[in-house]
Amino acid sequence: MTSKKKEDKHDILDANQTGINTSETEKQEETKVKTKKASKKAKKEKELEEELLAAKLKHEELNDKYLRLFSEFDNYRKRTLKERIELSKTATEEVITDLLTVIDDFERALQSIEKDKAESEGISLIYNKLIKILQQKGLQEIEAKGSEFDTDFHEALTNVPTPDEQMKGKVMDVIQKGYTLNGKVIRYARVVVGA
Repeated sequence: MTSKKKEDKHDILDANQTGINTSETEKQEETKVKTKKASKKAKKEKELEEELLAAKLKHEELNDKYLRLFSEFDNYRKRTLKERIELSKTATEEVITDLLTVIDDFERALQSIEKDKAESEGISLIYNKLIKILQQKGLQEIEAKGSEFDTDFHEALTNVPTPDEQMKGKVMDVIQKGYTLNGKVIRYARVVVGA
């Protein structure tokens, strides 16, 4: 019996050692599996981070393109609006410039027929109505007589000696009235300057 007991004890010890070896092997295998899973997870996370970075870069690029396109369109819209306004002003300027000769004729007619009150009054009404309409469109007469000569608004046709020292360099007489349209000179006042 003793020898049988010894064998049983030995078998139990062998079984225990085998069990210990088996559990260590299982633990090692588990560790390997966990390491593989962790490395796969880390690799997957790295790939996802790279994809996220690429997506962010793509988003920034597209956003930049969008902003540039929007800015270009806004500039185009403003430019065409400005061109339309300029075109309308230019067309208005041409028509009003052509009407200035009619105004000159009206003024000469008013001066020549002051004797006949009825005709003078009728022409005066028409003249005043025309001037009022043109002023609403931005036409302004350049005040010249008695003011300092200014090449931005006046065109000197002649210089006349003046006995009064205060009138030197000033407009003595206006030969043809000048006009501005919305602040821009469309016809310079033709004047006589004191020298």
